[in-house]
Amino acid sequence: MCRVDELLGLRRGWNEWATSKVSLNNLFIKAVAGAFQDVPDANVIWTSEEIRRFEDVDIAMAVAAPNGLLTPVVRRVNPLRLPELRLMTADLVARAGRLRQHKIEGGDFSVTNLAMYGTQEFSAIVNPPQSAISAVGAARREALVVAGAVTIATVIHFTLSVDHRAVDGALVARWLAAFTKRIESPF
Repeated sequence: MCRVDELLGLRRGWNEWATSKVSLNNLFIKAVAGAFQDVPDANVIWTSEEIRRFEDVDIAMAVAAPNGLLTPVVRRVNPLRLPELRLMTADLVARAGRLRQHKIEGGDFSVTNLAMYGTQEFSAIVNPPQSAISAVGAARREALVVAGAVTIATVIHFTLSVDHRAVDGALVARWLAAFTKRIESPF
C-alpha cells in the first residue's frame, strides 16, 4: 500500500498546465523504471540457461483488447520524459488489437491496473520469462496511523508477484522500498 496524495497532486497539476495529459499508469510505469534504476540487480528475467540482467527497462502493460488480454511493451522507459511515455502508451493501447508480435513480446516487468473497474486489490500472475508483475488497485481514502496519530490519506494497494528463481526476497524488499519512495514522494 502506498500513500498517493502527492502523486495525485502532481498529476492534477501537470494535467492542468500541460498540453499532453498524463495518466496514473504513466506515473506508475515511470516509478517502476525509477525503482529499477535504484535497484538495478532486480532488473532481470529468468531463462533456462541463466538469469539475464538488463540496463534498459522495458515494461509490459496489460491492455484489454477485443480479442483478449495483451501486454504491449514500452521499450527503454528509463530515459523517457512523461510526454514521450504518454504518447507511447496511448499509441500501444489504441493499436492493441493490431500490434505485431514484436510489440507484445519481451519486457522485464509487467504492470496490470484494474483501478478503472473499482478493484481495490488483486494478485497477478508473472508473465514468463519476466521476473515480476505489479497489480495496481483503485485509489481510495483510508485512515492510517502515522507517527502515532490517525490521519486520512489516499492510498493505492500494489501487489507484487515475483519469480523467486530470479529475484530473492531481500532484493524484492529493496526494490519495493525504492518503488514506494518514488510513488509517495514523486517530486
